[in-house]
Amino acid sequence: MLQILYILYFWLIVMPVFCIATILTASLVIVGCLLGGERFFSYYPGMVWSRFTCYLALCPVKVKGRELLDGKQSCVFVANHQSAFDIFLIYGFLGVPIKWMLRQGIAKIPFVGAACRSAGFIFVDHSSPQAVRRSIAEAKVRLRDGASLAIFPEGSRTRNGKMGRFRKGAFHVALSQRLPVVPITINGTYHVLPKGTLNVRPHRMEMVIHAPVQIDEHVPDGKDGLQTFADDVQKIIAASLWKEFV
Repeated sequence: MLQILYILYFWLIVMPVFCIATILTASLVIVGCLLGGERFFSYYPGMVWSRFTCYLALCPVKVKGRELLDGKQSCVFVANHQSAFDIFLIYGFLGVPIKWMLRQGIAKIPFVGAACRSAGFIFVDHSSPQAVRRSIAEAKVRLRDGASLAIFPEGSRTRNGKMGRFRKGAFHVALSQRLPVVPITINGTYHVLPKGTLNVRPHRMEMVIHAPVQIDEHVPDGKDGLQTFADDVQKIIAASLWKEFV
């Protein structure tokens, strides 16, 4: 009975309200960034929208480790990717301004794609190695401007809640700018919205922020050790996964 009530609540209330909030937020971001307020409008409207979405979906959020972050230090955040709700969780509750490195398909979403472009987010094109290199080069430019970057190194959402192997691109960006990597463990979003369905289910979500890792201390010989470093960061994230995701 509760499941039926939630389905009715979701499709009759959550979705209409979410669509309106998304259009309003995207419009605010686009206009604000066009008027020269990218530093503010690329983060705060999206942060409020993300928090609102989690609360609207009746998904309680728990955050651990926020005290480990230095809001004045640019860094590269890397997280496991369980669900589309990962973006709402990180964007809404991380507590520091970030730019996103997102899959190319998000650029095609009405309003959202335009807002992301206005905010200076980077879309990763996996159509060819050259396209990937262009995306990485764009990310380096954003980091030189003093921003922090959030990336899902798996490249796509998991189909079963378990992590796939991390790709090296995020770590190449961090190494090129000598920036710390901050691992983030995401739990519970897979239960909220698994890949391949639109049926959202209320469930608790957790984000564990780990201590920054200095990449140049772990990859002294340049690119040769990047995959090993990526695997080590993945182990840090895996250590805080709920048992069903290990």
